[in-house]
Amino acid sequence: MINNLFELPIKILFFGFLTCFIVNVLLILTKKWHGHLTYDAHSGVQKIHTKPTLRIGGIGIMSGITIATIFASDSLKEILLPITLAAIPAFAIGLIEDITKRVSIKTRLTFSFCSGLLAWYLTDISLIHLNIPFIDELLNKWLFLSVLFTAFAVSGISNSINIIDGSNGLASGTVTICLNTISQIAIFYNDTALAQLCFVIMAIIIGFMIMNFPFGKIFLGDGGSYLLGFLLAWCAILLPMRNPEISSFTSLLICSYPIIEVMVSVHRRWKRNQSPGHPDRLHLHSLHNSY
Repeated sequence: MINNLFELPIKILFFGFLTCFIVNVLLILTKKWHGHLTYDAHSGVQKIHTKPTLRIGGIGIMSGITIATIFASDSLKEILLPITLAAIPAFAIGLIEDITKRVSIKTRLTFSFCSGLLAWYLTDISLIHLNIPFIDELLNKWLFLSVLFTAFAVSGISNSINIIDGSNGLASGTVTICLNTISQIAIFYNDTALAQLCFVIMAIIIGFMIMNFPFGKIFLGDGGSYLLGFLLAWCAILLPMRNPEISSFTSLLICSYPIIEVMVSVHRRWKRNQSPGHPDRLHLHSLHNSY
């Protein structure tokens, strides 16, 4: 297994990392031409930065994923290509929001839900066991329930990464930690392809983080956060579905921080008679930056 793991060509990791890094550098160097569209204004209830900053770091990450897919081996491309294609709706609607600042949270959730549906369509993989007896029977018996639940899970995790994207390196760092955990479990269960997939995504994220942490030269934006959220969600789904001996609660535990953040935020806003998408500065990362 370890020998197979190291058959992952270094050039794929390097090209993915370098593409993401170079694209983000170019975006920063050319900001005077597109900044009027791509800046994240420094005013707003959730803002902690002191000057306008680019919020289109997702372009670099998507570019890195695309290049990695092109140069991937046949075995890796088999798992990477469907994920790249399925990520397009979630990434695209997030990028549109980054530029227009006019896309509602419902629309973004709908598109990330569509990414989950597309991922199932391209891979024929959906959640069929949650280690909950009655629920598992329903998911196994009714395919449409399994597919809808899978798309719902993808949309939820995508949104949770978007919610924690409020401090330099937090969302990208959290996704990296989660993916590394998935990769280590995949290695233990001899799932070479999934481990390699996680390593490729992590290399690309590092290409972004160099420009994001700690100085915040460019932000993920909604495009980047929804993209990373989708990638993490699908890797978390693949782990128990490709390895039935692994409990689905393992993936839930790996993604617990962003999921808990969403649940607490929804409950907080519900108690205040506010919309679940209402912005505030009471997230864990917001409270931390208040001190």
